[in-house]
Amino acid sequence: METPLVVQNFTSEADYFPVKSLKDVKFVLWAETVKIWRIALPVALTHLFQVLTNSSTSIYAGHLGDIELSSISVSQGVMSSIYFQLLFGMSSALATLCGQAFGAGQIQSTCIYVQRSWIILTATCIILLPIYIYATPILKLLGQDEGIANLAGRYSIQVIPHMFSFAIVFPTLRFLQAQSKVKVIMCIAFVVLLIQNGLLYIFINIFGWGITGLAMVSNIIGWLYAGALVVYTISWCKEEWSGFSWMAFRDLLAFAKLSLQSSVMGCLEQWYMTCIMLLAGLLDNPVIAVGSYSICFSVQGWHFMLLLGISTAISVRISNALGMSQPRAAKYTFCVTMFQSLLLGVLFMNVIFLTKEDFAIIFTNSEDMIQAVADLAYLLGVTMVLNSASQVMSGVAIGSGWQVMVAFINLACYYIVGLPIGYFLGFKQHLGVKGLWGGTMCGSVLQILILLLIIRKTNWTKEVEQTAHRMRIWNVNNFRSDLAENVT
Repeated sequence: METPLVVQNFTSEADYFPVKSLKDVKFVLWAETVKIWRIALPVALTHLFQVLTNSSTSIYAGHLGDIELSSISVSQGVMSSIYFQLLFGMSSALATLCGQAFGAGQIQSTCIYVQRSWIILTATCIILLPIYIYATPILKLLGQDEGIANLAGRYSIQVIPHMFSFAIVFPTLRFLQAQSKVKVIMCIAFVVLLIQNGLLYIFINIFGWGITGLAMVSNIIGWLYAGALVVYTISWCKEEWSGFSWMAFRDLLAFAKLSLQSSVMGCLEQWYMTCIMLLAGLLDNPVIAVGSYSICFSVQGWHFMLLLGISTAISVRISNALGMSQPRAAKYTFCVTMFQSLLLGVLFMNVIFLTKEDFAIIFTNSEDMIQAVADLAYLLGVTMVLNSASQVMSGVAIGSGWQVMVAFINLACYYIVGLPIGYFLGFKQHLGVKGLWGGTMCGSVLQILILLLIIRKTNWTKEVEQTAHRMRIWNVNNFRSDLAENVT
C-alpha cells in the first residue's frame, strides 16, 4: 500500500512526509496553494483597498496642483511613514505571538496580546506627536522646498487623529489574520474605500475645502475602519475574544520591548524609502523629482499591497505550522509561496513596461510629470520583481520570530550599501532619481541573497523547539518578565 504523504499526529492538521516524487510535488503544490491563497487573496484585496484609499488622496491632491501633489507625497512618504512603519512593525511581534499561540491552541493568550498591543501602540503615538506638530521646521531643516514644507507640515498636523487610529487597527488586524479571519476584514476595507471616495468628492469638488478636506476625510475614514474592526472582534468572535482583562496591563514593559525589537526590521527597510524621498527633494527641480517618484511609489504600492497579502499569508502559515509542530509544512510553504510570488512579480513588470507612457495620467495632467514617470518605468518594473522575493522572506521572518536578526541585515544592506551607492549615482554621477533608485535596488538584491542563504540553512525542527519555548514564556497563565529577553 502506498505511503501517505502526511504524518498524522496530535494536532488538528498533520505534517508532510519528505517529497520524493513528482506526485508528491504536485500534492504539496496544490495543498499549499489552497492554504496560502485562502488567506493571501482576501488579505491582498484588503491591503489593495487600503492603498487605493491612500492613492485616492494622492489623486485628488494631484488634480489640485503639482505643489499639492508633492506636498501630500512628502507628508505621506516622510512624516506619515514614520508612524505607519513604526506601528506596523511593532504589531509584527503580535503576528508572531498570535500566530504561534493560535497554532499551539493557546487562544486565551491571543486575546490578551492584542489588548497589550493597543496600549503600547497608543502610547507610541503620543510620543510621536512632536514630530507632526513641528513637521514644517523639520522638513525645512532636512532641505525640502519651502512651499512643499509649509503645505506638508500643515497637512501633517491636521491628520494627527488618523495616526492614532492605526494604534487600534494594526493589532486588531494581526489578531484576526492569525486566525485566518480575513474575508470580513476585506469587506470592511472595501466599504471604507467606497465611503472615502464619496466623502472626497463632496469635500473637494463640492465644498472646495482643498488640503483641509483631504485631512478631514483621512481622519473620518481612519476611525471608521478602526471602529468597524473592533466591533466585529468583540461582537462576532465569541470563541476567540474572551473579553477585556486587567492582565493586558501586566508586564507592559516587556511587551513593549518585544514590539520595538520587532519593529526595527520593517522600519529600517521602509524608512530607507523615506530617505530616498528626502534626497529626491534636494535634486534640481524638486517638484518634478518628488512628484514622479511618488507616482511610481504609489503604483508600486498597489503591487506591494498584493505582496503584503502574500507576506501575511506565509507569516500565518509558518507561525501556525511551527505552533502545531510541523517543520516540513513550514519549509514547503516557503518554497511554494516564493515560486508563485516571483511569477506575479514578472507579470506586473511586463504590465508596467507595456503601459509606461500612460499610467501616470491617473495621477496628473502635467506633461513634464508624465514624461518623468515614463523614464522611471523600467526601474519600477524590476523593483516589483525584487519586492516579490523580499516580501515572502519578510513573511517567513515574522512567522518565525526572526525580526531582530533581519533588522541587522536590513541595516547593512540598505544603509551601509544601498544608500551610499544611491547618493553617489544620484548626485555625483548626476543620474537624479534614477541613481537614487539604483542604490535601492542594489541594497534589495544583497538582502535577498543573504536571506535566501539563511532560509536554505534553517533547521525547521529546531524552529519548532524554539516556538514551543516562546509559547511557554509568553503564556498568560505563566508569564515571567525576566525571561522576556529570550523571546527573540
